[in-house]
Amino acid sequence: MQIKNLPTPCYVYDRAVIEKRCRDLKTYFPGVKIFYAVKANSNPELLKIIRKEGLGIECVSPGEIRAGQAAGMTKEKISFTCSNLSESDLVFAARNAGYVHIDSLVQLETWGKKKLGRDVSLRINEGIGTGHHRHVVTGGPDSKFGISLKDLPAARKIVKKYGLRVVSLEQHIGSNVLDKDADIFLKSVRKLLRSAEEFPEVRHVDFGGGFGIPYRPTDRALNLKTLGKEFTSLTNAFAEKRGGKVTFALEPGRYVVAESGTLLTTVVDMKSTSKHQFVGVNSGFNHLIRPAMYGSYHPIENLSRKGTKKTVTIAGNVCESGDIFATHRSIVAPKIGDVLAIGNAGAYGMSMASVYNLRELPREFILEKGKAREITFSPEARVRTKK
Repeated sequence: MQIKNLPTPCYVYDRAVIEKRCRDLKTYFPGVKIFYAVKANSNPELLKIIRKEGLGIECVSPGEIRAGQAAGMTKEKISFTCSNLSESDLVFAARNAGYVHIDSLVQLETWGKKKLGRDVSLRINEGIGTGHHRHVVTGGPDSKFGISLKDLPAARKIVKKYGLRVVSLEQHIGSNVLDKDADIFLKSVRKLLRSAEEFPEVRHVDFGGGFGIPYRPTDRALNLKTLGKEFTSLTNAFAEKRGGKVTFALEPGRYVVAESGTLLTTVVDMKSTSKHQFVGVNSGFNHLIRPAMYGSYHPIENLSRKGTKKTVTIAGNVCESGDIFATHRSIVAPKIGDVLAIGNAGAYGMSMASVYNLRELPREFILEKGKAREITFSPEARVRTKK
């Protein structure tokens, strides 16, 4: 089945791409625990593929934990981190996740008071952040995430108060780390390892995720092989100091699924102004919000024809002026009924979709050996389940 014949709007994921990304991570980061960030894409069928490839999952809500459990993830394969948690969310995570990374002094106090376990993991804000947009920078003084270094003495007091043991540290510096950001990522690795040296009982260090993919033609892809070698050299040296009794983890999300996904949409209208040749499609930022929220670039291809290219502005069907997928983009001149493919949409596409304007969510399909299989699911199945 050709994907241009699928009903639009819809998301299509290539299974082979997801499998290769999982295997690349295991190849270049040998022995490292890989927890896929579910927030990137929580479709149950994708989670099953990721489980079969040997990865665990990183979750930020009870719903994501339940999604992982439904896909066959066991407790030790589930890592949990998030800010501003209710007490019930933290208790749920403690009961169902193998790793729970405490994000604040308030969470740490709750952990001790509720007797959620003697062993505890702290998420540290080392003051280092990077990312493709300020909204996705998760480290540094402007970030809401993690326990800042200045609060570590207070954290130690709470640990002592409740007789806890800090056995794990975690951090996350930001999203869509590319080759130009590799040095910053490695700097954050060194800094977290230095912090871990101050906690003699630490036996697990999690460096977060954020590995990126090249959205724009000018983006330079992350050299995973080179990064893996340098990362392994640093972590092996630390493990040797600890007598080998330490494990390491990463939490990639976008890297695993982004390039596997395509949003298909149909041209339904065309009009022009003094500044734009608008091409209207039957999807919008309620289906793919990244261009509107972050000014993100996604490659767009006309699947219906070949020929001369034309500069157009591709607009969605949401009743908002900001509902634009691409401005002044050169693509093969479209006609009404043509199917456009918006690429690199497997991460933070469907997972951030909504029914704004009361429009239906896109259907979802997966490509396996050249055939498309529908894998549409309702997020409500996870969100509404009782805790």
